[in-house]
Amino acid sequence: MWLARERSLRVVNVDSTVLLESPKLRSYIDAMRTNIAEVLGVELGCVSVKAKTGEGLDAIGQGLAVSAQAVVLMESN
Repeated sequence: MWLARERSLRVVNVDSTVLLESPKLRSYIDAMRTNIAEVLGVELGCVSVKAKTGEGLDAIGQGLAVSAQAVVLMESN
């Protein structure tokens, strides 16, 4: 965040997805959203966290790997 602040940028919203077979993240998503919003200094409604499975395909689906993706929209202050 220091680099974004240094460049006069602020976070507008975050859309994130975690891909894994287990553990199931449903019960953790609200806490994850709250923590991310707090760290980034945005409202809770600006943060989306989704959990998906690999449907049994590739290393993620076989429970051998985890993948996380995030898209962050930023704007100049």
